[in-house]
Amino acid sequence: MSTPVRKPLPPWALILLAMLLGVVAGMALGERAVWLKPLGDLFVALIRMVVMPVIFVSLVSAVTSISDLARMRRIACKTLAIYCATMMLSATLAMSLAKAFGIGRGLSYAGHAVVPGVGLDWSSLMPANPIQAMAQGQVLPVMLFALLFGIAVNLSGESGRPVARFFEALNQVIFQLIGMLLRCAPVGVFALMAAVSATSGVGMLAQLGALVGTLYLSCLLVLTAVYGALLFLAGLNPLPFMTKMIPVQLFAFSTCSSNASLPMTLETANRLGVPHAISAFVLPLGSTINMNGLATYLGAVSVFAANAAGVELTVTQMAMVVLTTTLGALGAAGVPGTGLVVMSLVLSSVGLPLEVIAIVAAVDRVIDMINTSTNISGDALAAVLVAKSEAQFDREAYSA
Repeated sequence: MSTPVRKPLPPWALILLAMLLGVVAGMALGERAVWLKPLGDLFVALIRMVVMPVIFVSLVSAVTSISDLARMRRIACKTLAIYCATMMLSATLAMSLAKAFGIGRGLSYAGHAVVPGVGLDWSSLMPANPIQAMAQGQVLPVMLFALLFGIAVNLSGESGRPVARFFEALNQVIFQLIGMLLRCAPVGVFALMAAVSATSGVGMLAQLGALVGTLYLSCLLVLTAVYGALLFLAGLNPLPFMTKMIPVQLFAFSTCSSNASLPMTLETANRLGVPHAISAFVLPLGSTINMNGLATYLGAVSVFAANAAGVELTVTQMAMVVLTTTLGALGAAGVPGTGLVVMSLVLSSVGLPLEVIAIVAAVDRVIDMINTSTNISGDALAAVLVAKSEAQFDREAYSA
């Protein structure tokens, strides 16, 4: 009698198991768990190694696959509209919950340093040197150059077709490389979670538990209620989307980087029935400018700071927070720690004390985890909605 062959665990199960084991290891090893962090950093570095090639090659390939420039312009407008709408909804939801729970009341700012406001530099969008922009990891300038380059290939007609075919082939090679690197994901996630659980102790979470709890609840509502409602309104069953996004959400949860999660999000979008021509345009754009989790974070922290300072935000001030949060998130990079930079801009817009940034920084990494999962899920949601609106959606692949 032959022994039944055991099927290997699916990728999401391996990542979840690695994450749980990492937490246990971090608690057991204590401070010694930071020795594992270089292993996690190495894995993230390997993923980031392919981020710039993925963004440039995928975006050029996506643009050259859309010969109709009017269609590409239409896709871009739809994508931006979805991103802005979901960010505003996320910020409003988080502010409403934060006000309902009264988080931040009675908090003292004594002994905390003031963090100066930081503005966003929009003048650097056009890269003076595209190669330098790639080397420095400047995502928006690289995306803009890739967009213009792809348009130029399309406008070149027959002369540009060999270039388009080259990028299409190169795109396949890049994704093969991504598949090789993602096999190391469980090891990297284990090391990262061990280090984080060892350094973010229970005492810190207890101090700001109300803020962290409100943000996690807000993000979970965005992931389920908001995204689910938008999918339902589009005539789709939300369950396949929620299920297929779990591995990417777990990976984003551990890395806290939308950019590092981009390769896996692109692969998942394909299984959600989104054609490459749309996903390769919508998702790299979303990893940089669509920050639903960050919008949730900034909305809740604004109320947290107002309550701590004994200030009652007016309706006008709350509207300003939502607007500034959306604009700030649009200009934020998809890397860990972005929230602390943009936070000063949002708090300054309504005259709230910047000292709260020093307090929130203690749990920024813990909050960044759920924020990033919300961000990348919003990117995939936009890709699905845009593909369906363009009649380029594979419903069978989505439901499989």
